[in-house]
Amino acid sequence: MKYTLLAWFCLLSFCRSGFGQEPVQYTPNKINQFKFVPLPAIGSNPANGWMFGLAPSATWYMGNPENTKLSNLVGNVLYTTKKQWIFSVRSNIFLSENDLILVGDWRYLITSQPTFGLGSSTPNDPTQDPSFREPPGVLWGEQQMNFRLLRFYETILKRISTSNWYLGLGYHLDIHSRIESFLNEESQSPEGVFTHDAYNISNGFDTERYALSGFTINAVYENRDIPVSPYERNFALISYKINPTFLGSDQSSSTLLLDYRHYFNLSQTRKRHILALWGYGNFLVNGQLPYMNLPSLGWDMFSRSGRGYPQGRFRGESMLYSEAEYRFPLQKGNETFGGTVFLNANSFGNEFNQEKLLESVNFGYGVGLRVMINKENRTTITADYAFGRKGNSGFYLNINESF
Repeated sequence: MKYTLLAWFCLLSFCRSGFGQEPVQYTPNKINQFKFVPLPAIGSNPANGWMFGLAPSATWYMGNPENTKLSNLVGNVLYTTKKQWIFSVRSNIFLSENDLILVGDWRYLITSQPTFGLGSSTPNDPTQDPSFREPPGVLWGEQQMNFRLLRFYETILKRISTSNWYLGLGYHLDIHSRIESFLNEESQSPEGVFTHDAYNISNGFDTERYALSGFTINAVYENRDIPVSPYERNFALISYKINPTFLGSDQSSSTLLLDYRHYFNLSQTRKRHILALWGYGNFLVNGQLPYMNLPSLGWDMFSRSGRGYPQGRFRGESMLYSEAEYRFPLQKGNETFGGTVFLNANSFGNEFNQEKLLESVNFGYGVGLRVMINKENRTTITADYAFGRKGNSGFYLNINESF
């Protein structure tokens, strides 16, 4: 189970930026106005122990708000009781008149995380995977991993004429290092080969360090009214990634990422009545990927997929994910408080233990509370509790909507 708690006294900082106020009309002096909130953060989960630090966020306009979308940045600077560090900066920046979009995902993690093996059928408790005769004794179920991750993703997208379509290129670098697999001391599992090690050795990768470096060709349709908290319209992404060895990848490979989101407004008078739909697919097209670079639950850009399961709970060479969420206001004539109910589903396939995509599907569901702390740019605190199969569940507290 994952627990995350952000200090609520940080709301005092938001009060100065519009908590409980009526929407403010845009004026020329609001162009480029930068709003920064250094949000204190306290959290806990089994992989990291207690976490302390900052979760800063910022919003601003790079042009006239009448024809330029809101830019946003979310960061984390966290230290844990297990002597781990988590640094991240993720951003969506819209230049004047939305002519260019800059998308960034930068992370440096000194961390640990359980992995459960490959596919959608992995159990919670560690045991030997019955699918394997060679190599014998491959484990599945919960296996702990220590590792470091350096990630640098940056994409530049150019608007096509006056449409909402963008084309662009990106560079993506992942370096996993100092990888160590182990079982919890209290585990009574039989001895065996860790899934991470068995998979990497079978596919010619090192078990302690590997790199994936490549470029992406991207097509994006961006039609949401405010991307951090949409009320209507839709978003689509097609991203083909090529990882050649001459850019530093251990082996050549390519992947295809598909992402579509649609927002149906259910009321003309209360636009906070929304049905939000999300479809997501990530596929290995050719070659081989290192274990930790395989498509995995919760490893999307903002780590919002798979509420009800811990990050990395399911992993494979192909991934399908879908989610439906109904969002609604809780007050008459006021948009401050809202609620949500949601349902998600995921499935993974892989050749390593011969599990096919959609052979097994895992569902998650939950409820949530929304507090809109700035109505002008819809900055929202989201608190969700979600349930998954086999006793998985989690509490999630974040800034802005999950998708």
